[in-house]
Amino acid sequence: MSSMKYIQLDTDGNIAIVRINRPEALNAMNSDVISELSQAIDIVGADAAIRVVIITGAGERSFCAGADISYMVDIDPITAENYASSAQSVLNKIEKLEKPVIAAVNGFALGGGCELAMVCDMRIASSNAKLGQPEVTIGIPPGWGGTQRLTRLLGPAKAKELVFTGKMISADEAYQIGLVNRVISLSSEDISSIEKAGAGSDMTNEKEKAKVLAKNLNNKLMEECTSLAKEISKNSSTAVKVSKVLINRGLDTDLETGLRLEIYGWALCFAHEDRQKLMRAFLDKAKK
Repeated sequence: MSSMKYIQLDTDGNIAIVRINRPEALNAMNSDVISELSQAIDIVGADAAIRVVIITGAGERSFCAGADISYMVDIDPITAENYASSAQSVLNKIEKLEKPVIAAVNGFALGGGCELAMVCDMRIASSNAKLGQPEVTIGIPPGWGGTQRLTRLLGPAKAKELVFTGKMISADEAYQIGLVNRVISLSSEDISSIEKAGAGSDMTNEKEKAKVLAKNLNNKLMEECTSLAKEISKNSSTAVKVSKVLINRGLDTDLETGLRLEIYGWALCFAHEDRQKLMRAFLDKAKK
C-alpha cells in the first residue's frame, strides 16, 4: 500500500499498520521519517474504512530510538527548533487523530520513540522493550513532548526521576508505573514449541535462537495489538471518536468543564444512525 522510503503502511481489514522502516538506525526519526510519518497519518486519517491504527517499528530490536543523534550533533539552535517543531507537529497530529492509535512497542522506545509511544492512545510492549527519556545524557532535555506528556501520564515525581536520570526502564517496570497498558511475553510452552519446530536447524546456536525467539515475540505482540484493534473496531466508530476527544480534552480542563463537554458529546451521538441501530439490536437481543 505504501511507496514511502521509511514508512510502511499496510492494512488488515479496517486496521492500518504504520511501521517505521529504518532498522539499520534502530528506526530513529530523521526529518525524512518525520515527513513521511506525517503523510501516512494524513492517509489513514482520510480513509473512512480505517477504524484503528497500530504504530510499530520494523524488525525486532527497536520501536523507535528517537531523534537522529548523527543529524543533531552539528546543528545550530534555529535548526534544532525547526526539527523539534516538525516532530511535535506530527506527534500532535497522531494524538488528535480521530481514530484510536495503539503503539506496538517492540524493543527500544527511547527519547523521541518514547514520546511517539506516549501520543498513542494505548501502549502494548513486548517483554524485551526498553523505554526512557535519556536526552540529559547527551546534553539536552526531552524536546518532542517528554517533559509534558510523561508528567501527565505518571505525575511529576516519577516523570522527573526518569527525565533527570535518563535511565532506561524495562517493559515490566513501565507496566508497573502505568506507562504501558500490558506486556506481551513468550510462555514456556511457546518457547518449547518454537525449539521443537527449529530442532535440527540453527536453533542450537544461541545467537540464532535469540533471533528466532525475538521474531516470535514480535509476532505475538502484533497479534495481541491486532486483536485489541479488532475488539475496538467492533464498536461504534462515532462513539469511540467522541470518547477519545472527551478524554483528551478533559485532561486539560477542570472537572466541571469536562463533565459539561461529556454531556455535549453524549447528546451529539444521538444524532447518529449507528446509535439507534445498536440500541435496537441490544433491545432485540435482550428480548430473546
